[in-house]
Order: sequence, then C-alpha cells, then structure tokens
Amino acid sequence: MLAGPLAGIYDPTGPGRVLFGFFAATAETERENIREATLEGLDAAARKGKHGGRPAVITDDMLHTVLRRRAGGESVEAIRPDLFIPTGKRTGHNPSLASIYRALAEHDKAQSYPEAIAAAHVDFAALHSGDDIPRPRPEVHS
Repeated sequence: MLAGPLAGIYDPTGPGRVLFGFFAATAETERENIREATLEGLDAAARKGKHGGRPAVITDDMLHTVLRRRAGGESVEAIRPDLFIPTGKRTGHNPSLASIYRALAEHDKAQSYPEAIAAAHVDFAALHSGDDIPRPRPEVHS
C-alpha cells in the first residue's frame, strides 16, 4: 500500500474510503492496547523492584575507589586494571575507560545539580505513591 497504488484494490471513494477508515481505526486501537499493556507491565515490574536494561558496569564501590585514588593523584588509566565488572556478560573483565569516564561525568553532574536530583526523587516518589492523580512538581528555589 505504501509503495504505490495497487490496481483494483484501493478505491478512494465510497466503500474503499470506509474500509480503509475502519482499518486505520482498528490499527490505532490495537496500538493503544499494546501501549497500555506495556506500561502496565513496566509498572508491575517496577513495583517488584525490577528495572530493565543492562546491569551497571561501574558500581558505587568502584566509583568511590576511582574517586579516592584520583584524589591521590593516580590516572584513570592506572586505576582501570584494578577494577573488575561484578555482574553481566563481562563479569570479571576490566571496565572500559569510556565507562569509567562516563561514571565520573555522571557523578560530577549529580554533584553540580543536587536540586535536579531532589526533583527527580520527588517525581519518582509521586509516580509510585499509589494515586493516579497527576500533581504539579514542587518548585525548587536555588
């Protein structure tokens, strides 16, 4: 249908228009049902403490080790061989330099914008408070 007209299949007037309107409405309804079921499944998993995605490569302990040793003057390249990934497909391997630098950047961002972190925690708590009434985000004054 998307590639071009098919002879004898699509009639833009009368019954053809009604038929394709029906197909469009059916497809839209089915898509909305799939979306709702997906969101319900994600919400149920979150209530059970399950969150999608890969396990974190850089754990909090690893990050604190990197921060402590960098404060002592060591480079990330020198610290990397002493770090080991605890879970996932690469268990026992060293994390990449990019993963370490990404974790450091995220840590720096969290330290630079604590009000954004606090607002995110408030939003998350509001989402999981049990009521489905959307509420405005509290204002954060800096």
